[in-house]
Amino acid sequence: MTNLPTPKPPWLETQASVTGCTYQFARMNTLTLGIATDNNQFLITFTYRAHGQTYTDRFTSPTYLEQGATFPVSYNPLDPQQNTKSASASASNPPLFALGVAGSIILSVVWLAWMRGCN
Repeated sequence: MTNLPTPKPPWLETQASVTGCTYQFARMNTLTLGIATDNNQFLITFTYRAHGQTYTDRFTSPTYLEQGATFPVSYNPLDPQQNTKSASASASNPPLFALGVAGSIILSVVWLAWMRGCN
């Protein structure tokens, strides 16, 4: 007899309500070499109810959403804090290209300092 993996339950849909919408200026940092990497300028805070509890989260959007506006959001029934609109953890990480450029610059400076010390 084979053990089949237990299927994961489908995410459930509910209505979320906008509790805040603030404008975010484009962020620039050294690792992106002055290039704005975030075109989404509005930070949307929202709440939704799941399993009798209220959850709060936020995401970025290129468009303004009025406070009190509602929209559909799906959530994980096994962990209701996970939802389809949640800000992605990877969005806060610098792009791989920027890390490569920064690493290359650092290695070049270290190599030049080492070569200068050899004279």
